Amino acid sequence: MEDYTDIAIDYALKLISIPSPSGYTRDVARWLEQTFSDMGYRSELTRKGGLIVHLSETGDQEAVMLQAHIDTLGGMVAEIKSSGRLWMTPVGSLNANNTETENCTIVTKSAGVREGTFQLIDASTHVNATYSETARSFSSMEIVLDEDVRSREDVEALGISVGDFVCFEPRSRVTSSGYIKSRFLDDKLSAGALIAYAQYLKDRGRPSLQPTVLYFTAFEEVGHGASSNIAPHIAEIICVDMGCVGEGLTCTERMVSICAKDKSGPYHYDVVNGLIDAAKRSGADYAVDVYPDYFSDAKATLMAGFDVRFGCVGPGVYASHGYERSHRDGVENTLKLLAAYLDKAD
Repeated sequence: MEDYTDIAIDYALKLISIPSPSGYTRDVARWLEQTFSDMGYRSELTRKGGLIVHLSETGDQEAVMLQAHIDTLGGMVAEIKSSGRLWMTPVGSLNANNTETENCTIVTKSAGVREGTFQLIDASTHVNATYSETARSFSSMEIVLDEDVRSREDVEALGISVGDFVCFEPRSRVTSSGYIKSRFLDDKLSAGALIAYAQYLKDRGRPSLQPTVLYFTAFEEVGHGASSNIAPHIAEIICVDMGCVGEGLTCTERMVSICAKDKSGPYHYDVVNGLIDAAKRSGADYAVDVYPDYFSDAKATLMAGFDVRFGCVGPGVYASHGYERSHRDGVENTLKLLAAYLDKAD
């Protein structure tokens, strides 16, 4: 899987380069649609903006659905201040603390994009005596536009209005030691892995033994990504999303993580055990962990009332929802596990 690991990372970096906060995923979904069309796969866009890709022509045969989300955290202009600065409301669980001083673009409705920086109000340390004591929150911070603006009217003349999306610079880089650093590895690193898996199947000339469908969702970061478009023949969901790395957990960035339980409850017992078995058979370096504060698309599917088995795996990612870090080994181990799991006969 080493060659496909590099392919997965290349695809992930391309996905990350296409801004797509929840609600503004049209461009990335269309790019995905074209990518799979070029590979020869049939796909369809959902009304909500996701993409379903058929790796096998399953008919009415029971199938496994692999889910990954292509939406990210971001922001939206909530107010144009009289000073010409912008007040921003978060899209998803964006954290003001780790977004401070990040470059951003404002996607206007008819005037292209404008650039700015997300700063603390009165951000000059030589002027603001309470700079260090001020709590960072979305009420204490603002977007400083890289334009000569001094008033609300100046900003409106640029075509900026309330409701415009704010997209943050990802700052992606892959180090010589194999670490992958970027915003939005959650979940575009997993999405890149699924594209690479599709390429692997195409290159070997046969589908997986388990009939398989991919579902790239567009509203995971706001809680309802995979709550629809689950066909009756889908018997099992494997959410491929970032694995948690942190205090009290055993996973590292170089491993594939299997989630046994998140904050909404345990995952399907047989699926979790099947994923562990696949990791062992494939030689993947894996961890089984309980995620304290996590919710996946698989759980959105269940809460919408669908009767499916369900699991969750993904490459280990540190500093989630911030400037995230993973490793190429984590991607490779994820691909190994998925290939072994989906090629196991019933």
